Amino acid sequence: MTAALPTTMTEPLARPYAQGQRIVPPKRPRRWWADVAGSTALLSVVAVVALWLSNRGIQNMSGTGGLAITGGRLAGLIAADLMLIQVLLMARIPWVERAYGQDTLARRHRLIGFTSFWLMIGHVALITLGYGQQVNALFLNQLWTLITTYQGMLLAAASLVLLVAVVGLSIRAARKRLRYESWHLIHLYAYLGVGLALPHQIWTGADFTASFAAQTYWVTLYCATLAAVLIFRIGLPVWRSYRHRMRVTDVVEEAPGVVSVHIGGRRLDRLPARAGQFFLWRFKDGPGWSRAHPWSLSAMPRTDRLRITVKAVGDGSARVANLRPGTRVFVEGPFGVLHGATRKSSKVLLMAAGVGITAIRALLEDLEYAPGDATLIYRVSREEDAVFADELDQLGEERGAQIIFVDGPRSRRKSWLPADCADLDDDDALRRLVPGVAEYEAYLCGPPPWMDAARTALRQAGVPADRIHLEEFAW
Repeated sequence: MTAALPTTMTEPLARPYAQGQRIVPPKRPRRWWADVAGSTALLSVVAVVALWLSNRGIQNMSGTGGLAITGGRLAGLIAADLMLIQVLLMARIPWVERAYGQDTLARRHRLIGFTSFWLMIGHVALITLGYGQQVNALFLNQLWTLITTYQGMLLAAASLVLLVAVVGLSIRAARKRLRYESWHLIHLYAYLGVGLALPHQIWTGADFTASFAAQTYWVTLYCATLAAVLIFRIGLPVWRSYRHRMRVTDVVEEAPGVVSVHIGGRRLDRLPARAGQFFLWRFKDGPGWSRAHPWSLSAMPRTDRLRITVKAVGDGSARVANLRPGTRVFVEGPFGVLHGATRKSSKVLLMAAGVGITAIRALLEDLEYAPGDATLIYRVSREEDAVFADELDQLGEERGAQIIFVDGPRSRRKSWLPADCADLDDDDALRRLVPGVAEYEAYLCGPPPWMDAARTALRQAGVPADRIHLEEFAW
């Protein structure tokens, strides 16, 4: 297999963006935050069960309907606790995000969300069944009675309807039919659903009203969750956007349907950004500007400018090409763990496919490595689709990195290689292109199926799992 595009240059090209002082990377993330956050979440569930037991949880199971009612109360309490943990996972708490990464948090958010949802359904069904048994009423009749006569239950019913809608649209098959912008807007209703469930718990929750300890616990948890959302999802982005006063300075076409947006601002040296990370971007360019989009930095962040590179795949990304210099920029972030802070090996393998080259190109520029210790493999369908081809060649020449372009149509099998390399095993191809690949630290960015295939090949080639880094924009 040979590189389809040139890997050396006779005349270096100017890279105006490269002029300027780099941002000093923030301190190495504290990995123990992951242990603290995980242990706290687990202890919160233990606390809920302990409070339920202290409130005669087991003894209340006796009598007609007692088993169903008590089981329903416990299911509802755990569901409420998990629901708040789910919100906290995506509250953009910096220390937690730096410990886990957004894709890991998103996967746990999704898992906990589905768990809390089914517990909530169990809560409604068991409570209705138990009270129905006490008065010998049909299930639907008893459900209607609970909704229309118990304090706070009408709001709780509205909460359940909203959560059913959000969960239904979070199923993978449904998400594929929605634009990112639409899904993100609908998903915000989950916050309203969580809030509407609170009055029911305060006014009629037996395990809440009968215990001062339970009241203190739940009020504290709700207040802490609300504070985290207000501070980190609203306050911090507003403050950073105001502080740095970022604006578009230029928009440059890099390839068909791909543009780079150059962004200037003040005091960007105070922005804790690393190459390989991404922000949630909002450009004040007209109606719909408030919807955020996740795009990676495509160059090493500098003290007076940033750069992102965007491929037009939807309404939000397509309108980026029409941005004008001077457009105001609002950001959330930075996010992501695809950076060199936790690196263990001196040798680096960077692998990208398609527009995934954005984060990888920034890492090629930013990471520390000796000449000959870095290799970049860039997978594209056609030569003309390659983004940053000249920049990559120049960076390779300046820093002594090997740049390999691999082009060709997509393979029918699960592979990181093109179809015309079907005779090669994925891991064998890696060993040929990168001798001693097992000693390298690997960074991947591209479509999820391609990254899965590349990660499998790396593992088969002997690269330890903790030296393979990748991140998806999960939603």
